[in-house]
Amino acid sequence: MTKIAIAVLDANGLDAQVSPHFGRCPYFTLVDIVGQRVCAVETVANPYYPNHEPGEVPAFIHSLNAQVMLAGGMGGRAVGFFQQYGIEAATGAGSTVRASLSRYLGGELQGAAPCSESVEHGHE
Repeated sequence: MTKIAIAVLDANGLDAQVSPHFGRCPYFTLVDIVGQRVCAVETVANPYYPNHEPGEVPAFIHSLNAQVMLAGGMGGRAVGFFQQYGIEAATGAGSTVRASLSRYLGGELQGAAPCSESVEHGHE
């Protein structure tokens, strides 16, 4: 089983809208996957929304036992924290949880690059 965390804007399960930035999202949808099959879906509030210190949100995702983190974007420091925790981060997610999961499971959504805002502020 693989547990995938997705940064989202609302608590609508597989139909939740993906957040453009993982640290500033109000919720995370957690999806348990076996093979290509969704086995469980849970929504948890982001305890660090709307403000967080570097490393707090990746540590929270790690505490939820997620192996994968999907988001529209994230800062370079966050990418590094996820690497330290052994969590695969992938940016470029969009639309809904369902659509992003489909892209991830199909191999289209892979790798994490710091978002342009992170690069502009020197947070690589």
